[in-house]
Amino acid sequence: MRTVVIGGGLAGLSAAYFLSAYDGEVILLEEEKDLGGLAGSYAQGGYFIEKFYHHIFSSDVFIQQIIKELGLTEKLEWRTASIGYYMDGKIHRLNTPLEILRFDQLSFFDKVLLVKAVLSARRLKDPFAFDDVPATRWVIEKTNRSVYENFFEPLFKGKFGEYENISAAWLLSRIKLRSNRTLKGERLGYLRGGFQQLVDKMAEKIESQGCEMRRGCEVTRLVIANNKVEGVETTEGFLASDNVIITTPSLSKALSPYRACGVVGQSPTIDKIRYQCTICALFGLERSLMDGIYWLNIKADVPFGAIIEHTNLLPRADYGERLFYVVSYVQEEDELWKKSDKEIVDLYLEGIEKLIHDFHREEVKWWELTKARFTAPVYELGYKNKIIPYSSHVEGLYLAGMFSSPNYPERSMDGSLRAGFECAREVMKKGKRERVK
Repeated sequence: MRTVVIGGGLAGLSAAYFLSAYDGEVILLEEEKDLGGLAGSYAQGGYFIEKFYHHIFSSDVFIQQIIKELGLTEKLEWRTASIGYYMDGKIHRLNTPLEILRFDQLSFFDKVLLVKAVLSARRLKDPFAFDDVPATRWVIEKTNRSVYENFFEPLFKGKFGEYENISAAWLLSRIKLRSNRTLKGERLGYLRGGFQQLVDKMAEKIESQGCEMRRGCEVTRLVIANNKVEGVETTEGFLASDNVIITTPSLSKALSPYRACGVVGQSPTIDKIRYQCTICALFGLERSLMDGIYWLNIKADVPFGAIIEHTNLLPRADYGERLFYVVSYVQEEDELWKKSDKEIVDLYLEGIEKLIHDFHREEVKWWELTKARFTAPVYELGYKNKIIPYSSHVEGLYLAGMFSSPNYPERSMDGSLRAGFECAREVMKKGKRERVK
């Protein structure tokens, strides 16, 4: 039995990782020359650094299991991340109880309401029950409009832009997820040397198990006959297969030839999931930008929602310089998305100079920018009903990725790895049934 896995991101690597250990032929196709997808990295000055900022949480047990299996446990370190909030012309540190008490954008009564709301969210057993409740409504009912406008609203806009119908299930699960805090800040995990090691080790293991990996090979069409997968057309020719696993989020493009004849007409969720675009710039410079703060949320008139200073979580000595990310979440129709890389970087640097008055763009030694069309679903009201199952109604066609259940209500590296594994398990069950026949 041959299985073709489309996509060399974490979900695709995970599916191939588990399937190639099984008694079947596996071929992984990745249209880019490098593996990793959104977990891919730049090779910069003798080290690897992710194109998009990454870290893991203590609750991300599946990725920790894979890290252990691949012999990388000694590289996994847990570090305390300092968080800040830029409002009204200054940076407010919001880590220790004293710093939170000093946050002058909220009254004492507002802070009491905020703490009660956070504790209430952490105690919830089932955040998914709030799938049809607007996050805005939940916040205002649990606190008041002042807390919403001066604390939550800028966070929502930084993450989802002007889109308002976000599910409270996303917010509540995110609060529960980010509850591993000390009195100094939040504990986050990172692989010293970068997550490129995880990608490389998975690829080595997959190939050692007999999986063929074709980089730079684009799938142009699925071949389906009588509601059964027969293979895929690629830039390298036709590839016959018994099963196809699609892990790329651009499902509509892959399945569109079959919509007219009704093959995918029974899967309306494929077209109904909205995705965010992400524009993420990485800068190198000599000095620290934010005096110990790892993550800065921003309420200001700038074209980005957050600054993440990577070397305020990891030591500068690992890189020989300081590194920081600047990120915007947008839609394709947004003007920022349409601009060139150089135009975006100029706008980003102008915004940083506006926020951090002693920073000058001449300090930047180098920059890289990545624009990605599909980086996260928009977790809008009723999203739970749009989650795509692994097995489709087309025999031999499987779907796994950021649109799968492990990535709701917040996508993560852990969720993508679990989605790949769970999808592989569905394929393996099919193989067992066919052998019994």
